[in-house]
Amino acid sequence: MRVIGIDLSGPSNHKDTVLTVFEVEDRQLKFVKYRSSMSDEEILNEVTTQSHLDEVVIGIDAPLSYEDGGGDRESDRALRKFIVKIGMKSGSIMPPTLNRMVYLTLRGIKLTREIAAQSFPQPISIVEVHPGGVIGSRLSSSEMDYVRTYKQDLEVRKVLLQWLEQQNLIGIPEAVAKQSHSMDACAAALGAWHWKDKRFTPKWKFPANPPLHPYEFCC
Repeated sequence: MRVIGIDLSGPSNHKDTVLTVFEVEDRQLKFVKYRSSMSDEEILNEVTTQSHLDEVVIGIDAPLSYEDGGGDRESDRALRKFIVKIGMKSGSIMPPTLNRMVYLTLRGIKLTREIAAQSFPQPISIVEVHPGGVIGSRLSSSEMDYVRTYKQDLEVRKVLLQWLEQQNLIGIPEAVAKQSHSMDACAAALGAWHWKDKRFTPKWKFPANPPLHPYEFCC
């Protein structure tokens, strides 16, 4: 199995879009590559490349649907309640139709529908992932400050890079810690792996509700 984690940015901000690729080896996720400044076409090409090698699971950090009428989806409300319960701040969960989110939502919807419309050599699975929730739900209570500060603090990201190794994501280069987008892409891969691999269980999961909300949401 190949696992792709994507930290998606808005359609005009390719430079902050990071894609990571991992390979499942027994109970480990072996780092293969990471790429930044990714366009939609480049993401699709990478998915195609990986699908020639094995089944592909894609975890995407972006809203992949929106609520008719705007505001929170039911999944957003449920995730916000979950992360507050474990000690995280609620502000990391924003409605997909919020002004600062709407273009990201549009790109997430467009990209996933393009993937779904194509034929690939191996099966493709897609799940929406909240990387902060992936990290926070797996930290101890004494480590919770890491998830609150890693986006701003390089030293914290270096600590979390070692922590990812402890989560059996092996071989991640130190350069990944240089920016938060790369860390989020790795966390998205971790969440997608635990969502798909029957040997694991995601810490939180919300079911799909097609046709308007066709993808599950997890952390």
